[in-house]
Amino acid sequence: MAAKPHPPLMKKHSQTDLVSRLKTRKILGVGGEDDDGEVHRSKISQMLGNEIKFAVREPVGLRVWILISAVTFTVMALMALAFPNQLSEIVLEEQLPTTSISIRLYGGAVLSISLIMWNGLYTAEKVIIQWTLLMEACYFAVQFLVMTVTLVEIGSASNAAILLLLSRVLFLVVTLAYYYHLGRRSKKI
Repeated sequence: MAAKPHPPLMKKHSQTDLVSRLKTRKILGVGGEDDDGEVHRSKISQMLGNEIKFAVREPVGLRVWILISAVTFTVMALMALAFPNQLSEIVLEEQLPTTSISIRLYGGAVLSISLIMWNGLYTAEKVIIQWTLLMEACYFAVQFLVMTVTLVEIGSASNAAILLLLSRVLFLVVTLAYYYHLGRRSKKI
């Protein structure tokens, strides 16, 4: 018994058949605009979303500011942990009793903040960068208030203390400016 040869298969070239291709894309739900006006090229991109939406448009100098902050926080923390008495003499121009343990605790807290700053430097997620900047702004605001109350209680303000207060206000303003700029919604591309 001889096997009958099969007839040749006819392939439909949907790549060249535009009507068939359009129907297929409509059935799959791709190619049309969504609510945001974006045109998806595939079902996968429609499901996952457009990664351009999640890209952070960083303000100029943001990474440099975070690097400067991280280095500053780390240096201050190490100074507070290693040399607490000298740090209080520099800032307040006098040695207060029982400040050594307080300054070392302050150094530990600032070292923890510096670790958050280092993490914020290497991340690409907008939310983490925003929270890092907000944490830094809160730190500068609280430090300004605490230093102001301390200087009022002592009754004297050294040049170093006044310079420290002014630097905290400057750092707070710069940090809040970056936080505000990063939080603004960018225009659609």
